[in-house]
Amino acid sequence: MKRSRRTFSAAFKAQVAIAALQERDTLAELSERFEIHPNIISKWKQEFVKNSAKVFEKPGDKSPSVDVDKLYTKIGKLEVERDFLEKTYLMSGLGKNAR
Repeated sequence: MKRSRRTFSAAFKAQVAIAALQERDTLAELSERFEIHPNIISKWKQEFVKNSAKVFEKPGDKSPSVDVDKLYTKIGKLEVERDFLEKTYLMSGLGKNAR
């Protein structure tokens, strides 16, 4: 019988990673306590250390600066193109409003 894959919450992963960082217990002891393979504990520990800097980022740092005027210009060009193509299509006789 196949065993289904277990999923762990982010809070649980953080708890295990912090316990591994404290180094009070060996990986084998942590593995027995949390019932997880030592390789998974090592992986979670590395990910925790790698992503720890994100905790101190400012909220405004995440969004890239966007040139709103450039986007409005692009929208205007696309609307002109659409109107032109619609008019051409209707004049060709293929449109449903053509007579």
